[in-house]
Amino acid sequence: MDAAMLISPDPLWSASEVLARPSPIPSAPGVHGWRFHASPFSDLPDGQLPHVGIAPRHMVTRTSTQNLRKRVRYRFRGNAAGSTLRLTLGCLLGPELRRVGSGRRKTFGTAGEAALSQWMAENARVRWVEHPEAWTAEADLIARLDLPLNLDQSKRNAFRPRLKELRAQARQRARERPVTS
Repeated sequence: MDAAMLISPDPLWSASEVLARPSPIPSAPGVHGWRFHASPFSDLPDGQLPHVGIAPRHMVTRTSTQNLRKRVRYRFRGNAAGSTLRLTLGCLLGPELRRVGSGRRKTFGTAGEAALSQWMAENARVRWVEHPEAWTAEADLIARLDLPLNLDQSKRNAFRPRLKELRAQARQRARERPVTS
């Protein structure tokens, strides 16, 4: 995959554009890259490409129903239990991670998820590239680029240990607190 297609700053799409009907995002497999006007954490510079994601995930045993449109829209309005990017951003921005429902899922609760969605609407921009085997493109991009918010496969980034620590601390605090509805 040509990384320049994802790294290019234009066009970048906002939450309002992505969530509009009809959505500009294709319902196809591919890779999505994220930039933020304001950094979610003081150790990260503004404006860089800090995260890439894919749709669908490579699954050997079953067929995924995910596509670029579903994944990107979910990142803007979903919750931390279903989005690693939302989990990471929440851990960097500060809402309290909590166990919900049966206690197995962790989110930032209604108020925290709403605040995170608002922050993303104001600061997050996304770009995507269709690719039939998104998982191979993602591995290639992570190997070639410095992506501080991609923990999986991105072992060389200097921010990785700090991010892993922040996420582990948030999960530990969530385990110590009562389950919320």
